[in-house]
Formats: sequence, structure tokens, C-alpha cells
Amino acid sequence: MSDLWGPLPRVGLGFDVHPFSDDPARRLVLGGVAIDGRGLAGHSDADVVAHAVADALLGAAGLDDIGTHFPASEPALAGVDSMELLARVVLMVAPLAHIANVDTKVVLETPKLASHRAAMQKRLSDVVGAPVAVAAKRAEGLGAIGRSEGVACWAVALVVPR
Repeated sequence: MSDLWGPLPRVGLGFDVHPFSDDPARRLVLGGVAIDGRGLAGHSDADVVAHAVADALLGAAGLDDIGTHFPASEPALAGVDSMELLARVVLMVAPLAHIANVDTKVVLETPKLASHRAAMQKRLSDVVGAPVAVAAKRAEGLGAIGRSEGVACWAVALVVPR
């Protein structure tokens, strides 16, 4: 990971978005925490927060993206717990860099996440091995997210090369 500039910290940006599912059996999972509400559609458990964090870490380490490592075309990943995928990403990044922190912004109209933030932050931080901050934002009625058609998340990770 180091280059002619030396082992400078590196930043990665992650993003994920999933629509709400029409399947009433789908659970809503965000940041590894099951939340009352309509589940998201996706090949895995569709945890947009875990996916965005994984993408941010992979990007910071220069390791492609989550879709490259865990393609939706892989039958073995159907319904997989995204926190398991995030743990695998952490194992890929660990030999290359120390994870300093991750910051996330979850964008959704409902449900409200205030009462779930602490649990999400703890679960994510435990898996990542570094502080992970979670903040929720509303799209104020604009676009698909504002019309409550799904959930999006952005994540930024800071890593320091070993």
C-alpha cells in the first residue's frame, strides 16, 4: 500500500442502496441490527450499512469493491449475513492497513434510527475493530429515498498502511 510518498493514511468511500422488498418475510437489517420495518430486497440480507462500510474499507485498501469479492451471482451468498461479509473484508484489509475509523450516513425516511444507533455502532465497531459512527439523515421527500422506496448509505473509512 505504500508508495513513493510513504505510508500516508488512505481514505475509502463506500456507497450502497437497496429498495424495500415486497416480501413480508424479509427482515430489515441495518448495521447488523434487526429493526422493525419492511425489509430490503437483495441477494444477501441487504444490509446497506454493512455493505457501504465494506466498500469503504476495500477502497481505502485498494482491494476493488464488494461486488468483486462477493458477487450477487454467487448462490452460496444468497441470504448471507452481511456482517459476516464485513468480517471477511476486515480480514482482507488487516494485513495491509490499520483501520482508524469509519463514518456512515444512512439516508431513509422511515423507520427512525435514533433508538438503534448505539446498537448499530457497537455491532459495526466490534466487527471492524475500530470506531464506526452511524448517523441517519432524511431525503426530505426528494427522489426514490424521499418517497420511502428504499434506503441508501454512504461510508468513509480511514486506514493507515502497515
